[in-house]
Amino acid sequence: MTEPSTTTPLTRTVPAGPVSPAYLPTLGLANFGVYLALLTPVFVSLAFKLEHITANRGESVAALSLVMGVGTLFAIIFNPLVGRLSDRTMSRFGMRRPWLILGAVVGFAALVTIGLASEVWMVLVGWCVAQAALNGTLAALNATIADRMPVWKRGLASGIIGITTSLGILGGTFAVNFLDSDLSRFAVPALIGLVLTVLFAMLLKDGMRLTPPSTSYGWKDFAGSFVFNPRKNPDFGWTWLTTFLVMFGYAGIATYLPLYLTDKFLLTEAEAITAVLICNLAAVGAQAISGPLAGYLSDKLGRRKPFVLAAGIIMVAGLVVLAFAPTVEMVIVGQGLIGLGIGSFLSVSLALATQVLPDVEDTAKDLGVINIANALPQSIAPAIAPGVIALGAATAIGGYSLFYLVGAAAALAGAVLIFRVKSTK
Repeated sequence: MTEPSTTTPLTRTVPAGPVSPAYLPTLGLANFGVYLALLTPVFVSLAFKLEHITANRGESVAALSLVMGVGTLFAIIFNPLVGRLSDRTMSRFGMRRPWLILGAVVGFAALVTIGLASEVWMVLVGWCVAQAALNGTLAALNATIADRMPVWKRGLASGIIGITTSLGILGGTFAVNFLDSDLSRFAVPALIGLVLTVLFAMLLKDGMRLTPPSTSYGWKDFAGSFVFNPRKNPDFGWTWLTTFLVMFGYAGIATYLPLYLTDKFLLTEAEAITAVLICNLAAVGAQAISGPLAGYLSDKLGRRKPFVLAAGIIMVAGLVVLAFAPTVEMVIVGQGLIGLGIGSFLSVSLALATQVLPDVEDTAKDLGVINIANALPQSIAPAIAPGVIALGAATAIGGYSLFYLVGAAAALAGAVLIFRVKSTK
């Protein structure tokens, strides 16, 4: 399936002709499916699954931190790794298609395993495999944007990615209200993700080829899958850091919202699931406005950075509201503001990243490195959350309040740093 890399420039042939009318709709469906499978556990299923197989709340919080933290490391490794392998795949089935299908199939099997698990270690292993497989799928999926779309249309494609990511979250939290077993909460979203990804892969015009490389793929090349030179490519470096900081502000919300609702407002599991669904309805409704609008306007105006700044400021406002919310209704308001901000960010950030890639011959690999900035906060935030929450609980600020304020500071810093990027407006 794959051939070794080369130290000389690789050449590729882009399929001739206009973008297929089916490309953007099926891209959105596939992205929706992958994130439905991947984020339903993050937002709802994992927290309650671990509650069901642990003795008390303290154990479930610690287990959630462990599972999320270690699992995200696999996302960090496999997204750029599969991206680099995808860039070098020479197959009669294309460059991206084999990885799209393989990742979706393995991810489905891993999520079913989690649903059946009876021990924390089983959930941990299953989640690590699911993160590796589905992030490999995302690496190939996102690379098709740079493969297929001209620069002036990438804001539209990025906007579709942003809104369907949010719809995946919403779809998962909606479905969980009607799925009352652990197995169905993991298997049903995973099956939908598998079907939609295979549909995209089958309809994708993936005729790209690489010239046969002449040297082996060694450890240096392997290590290079996860790094870049920020001095040589400063714009790519600042884009990476901006993405990391903004997503750090966003990451903790997803994982700890169910526990926040049950701890602070004394909701039952069923009430918390309903509240999470309403929160996500508010967030996705806001994203449905800000995502496509920001993507369209950034294409039209030829400017990306102002939309990133606006996204960060709006997210900060939402996180502050969330930190001090006196009622569940105010939590919903905060989530709506966060959705408005992250919608603008997601719709523009991927388009901006495709414009500052260090090497056009390593598109999927470099986008995989950007995905590290998306994924790493999902490991760091849960890892530090117990300590930050405990510290906040010992002060007048409050445990979860301090946690969300730390996220707000990170998001604001990331939004401001985007102006260090010089090659785009």
